[in-house]
Amino acid sequence: MSHERLTGVAVSPGRARGPVVRVAEPLGEPAGTPKPEDPQAEAARIAPATQAVAARLEALSATASGEAATILITTAAMAGDPALISEAERLVVAEGLPAPRAVYESANGFAKTLAAAGGYMAERVRDIEDVRDRVVAELLGVEPPGVPELTTPSVLVARDLAPADTAGLDPAKVLALVTEEGGPTSHTAILARALGIPAVVAVRGVLALDAAALLVDGDTGEVEVADAAEPVLTAVAGGPAEWNGTGTTSDGHLVKVLGNVGKPADARAAAEAGAEGVGLFRTEFCYLDAADEPSVADQRAAYAAVLTPFAGKPVVVRTLDAGADKPLAFLSPEDEPNPALGVRGLRVAFDRPEVLDRQLEAIAGAAQDSGAEVSVMAPMVATAEEAAWFAERVRAAGIARAGVMIEIPAAALSAREILDAVDFVSLGTNDLAQYTFAADRQLGAVAALNDPWQPALLRLIKLVGDAAKATGKPAGVCGEAAADPLLARVLTGLGVTSLSMNAPAVRAVGASLAAVTLVQCEALAEAVLATGDAKAARAVARG
Repeated sequence: MSHERLTGVAVSPGRARGPVVRVAEPLGEPAGTPKPEDPQAEAARIAPATQAVAARLEALSATASGEAATILITTAAMAGDPALISEAERLVVAEGLPAPRAVYESANGFAKTLAAAGGYMAERVRDIEDVRDRVVAELLGVEPPGVPELTTPSVLVARDLAPADTAGLDPAKVLALVTEEGGPTSHTAILARALGIPAVVAVRGVLALDAAALLVDGDTGEVEVADAAEPVLTAVAGGPAEWNGTGTTSDGHLVKVLGNVGKPADARAAAEAGAEGVGLFRTEFCYLDAADEPSVADQRAAYAAVLTPFAGKPVVVRTLDAGADKPLAFLSPEDEPNPALGVRGLRVAFDRPEVLDRQLEAIAGAAQDSGAEVSVMAPMVATAEEAAWFAERVRAAGIARAGVMIEIPAAALSAREILDAVDFVSLGTNDLAQYTFAADRQLGAVAALNDPWQPALLRLIKLVGDAAKATGKPAGVCGEAAADPLLARVLTGLGVTSLSMNAPAVRAVGASLAAVTLVQCEALAEAVLATGDAKAARAVARG
């Protein structure tokens, strides 16, 4: 039996062996019948059920910390979303649906708009589905789906873990995480790294494996059936890394270690973790619930709240990364057959430059209010011409530094010309991988192609690093690749000058860079580029 071995995408390092605990599958679709006898009374059950779910998630958040607490609070807020509740109530009264079915359909409508929006928004679909399943369970009076109470240290196996599941995990009880679906940029990956738990995602066939115990290798992505009689094993990468707070290699080559943030809580967490600034401030949060475009004053206040913890420090603000088929009603969305390749990011601004100009005005004001050293960059830039158009608008708004995201292979191939037009670039490795490999980053079936260790992706990054050296301008990485302490050394060797990540990864990345010289990083990068696949690339880097 023990020779059975499966491979997935390694997302959090370390090895572990132990008994398997399966995470309960979601309930499935609730019935659309019978029609409620008293629709008003049936509709009135919905709000209290959502409040009960939100209260439970908030209570869980009080026991968690950092990234986990933020995720639980965000999920609780989704559960209490008035738009979600009012649409469900409408479906009960107008369509005669039972409350559980109405919540199910209302949530699915939201999930669909988020999925179509692509990028970070699409990665919140799992959160909405989790909230949906919890509220439906509450209305039906059954146990909510998710992680059962763990009595002994165990290996958790799931189709995919909801953010609230991962956020509530006790690292002392969870030896490792294995999921059948999910990808390298999923919450499971981010939180497993934060908690120091070995994790492998996108392991096709693991749910069908009849195993009482598993051996999980979070470095190679291998998962194999183990003997349940063998003792529990853990070999995690060691405790919290020691780091002096300055991003530099051991021979003094500076590489800024920055935080990725979206709201004030993220900014505080990044500052507490020791981030030297912010490499990516996602401004979408300020727009998410807005039926109309927020006023310049409202935007200015919202941005200033995020910028304030970094007064006197560098912060890169990304302009609205909106898609065409999106919950942002004021952008008059049009249906598109393939929104990931449609009018998203900066492309929205070509049609509606006044929306961008108002956002830039608000950012410039928030920079004054907060005292942060603000730069602005645009998402989804494909050509040097687009970069120059954006830079001109940024400077007209009185913001000194303009940059662009490199998420489209065309932009990496034109990095030299783009850097002539702007002051800096930032690599969004999640989207760059998705577009390079024609592999949807939310799809577990193609997750192995979105592995940031893929040599083809690293070769594109080298083109950008070379252009940065030639022009003497900075090139950062703000995608999930920056959060991997070993990959951080490779990226530095490729010419990347700053790394931006979720708060939990900051210390480990800073410590990893401090332990090697620039020459070692460059030799490592060269060796990795010569490999033929992600597995070989990882193996070379570890060796």
